[in-house]
Amino acid sequence: MDTNDETSAGPRLLGPADVRQLAARLGLRPTKTLGQNFVVDANTVRRIVRVSGVGPQDVVAEVGPGLGSLTLALLPHVRHVTAVEVDAALASALPETVTEYAPSSAPRLDVVHADALRMGPLPGPEPTALVANLPYNVAVPVLLHTLELLPSLERALVMVQKEVADRLAAAPGSRTYGVPSVKAAWYGTVDSAGAVARSVFWPVPNVDSGLVLLRRHEPPPGDRREVFAVVDAAFAQRRKTLRAALSGWAGSAPAAEAVLHAAGIDPRARGEQLNVRDFARIAAARAAIG
Repeated sequence: MDTNDETSAGPRLLGPADVRQLAARLGLRPTKTLGQNFVVDANTVRRIVRVSGVGPQDVVAEVGPGLGSLTLALLPHVRHVTAVEVDAALASALPETVTEYAPSSAPRLDVVHADALRMGPLPGPEPTALVANLPYNVAVPVLLHTLELLPSLERALVMVQKEVADRLAAAPGSRTYGVPSVKAAWYGTVDSAGAVARSVFWPVPNVDSGLVLLRRHEPPPGDRREVFAVVDAAFAQRRKTLRAALSGWAGSAPAAEAVLHAAGIDPRARGEQLNVRDFARIAAARAAIG
């Protein structure tokens, strides 16, 4: 098996044979609906743990642990892991898998059966890091919801579809810059952290994957919901100037122009030229004008 012995070279990690055996034991057939593509390569999960920068004092939130490939790699390096899994069968099986493969780490794992998009505060110690292979069909909303729900998070390392990774890490003015870029930047500095081959998954997905690292910082001044409303409006019609794109949000094109001038933003600019602090200034200017 493509695993290690916990008593010698560290924890036993899941290889292709282990993943298929665990799936067969559960009668599991991965579903596209839940975005289930399981990592079967031990070197990949080791790399994710290394790039995440987590250490002995960290409490890690993991969303979508699946069969436990990444969970097993995380547990020896951190203080605690709280895993959130929407699939009831997977959620109930994960503690058993950890007990089998890494028995000394089992007491430091909590498993929460919940939809990550609807989860509330997590039990146990406050998480300091999010490390996850996110379900690709809901990766961005799950990431944003988790960052908002858990203000204790200092950083996040997530694996997502490469196209989404490019968008999250995009800078203003680039072709891929858009709503995910700005909203992620509200919470932290976002950087691409490398590509991941399709061959490390079972089943093999039809898309490439990438790692994204977010280092948390204080958000800009202002109300997040108001700022995000400006962002959504600005990118709903990318080709239009901000004066036109924000006309519905502001009430009219002249009203949008007045708000933009008050914020020190050229009304002829387009959304992809602005950073998150620019959008925060626009929201604040509208609130000040009333």
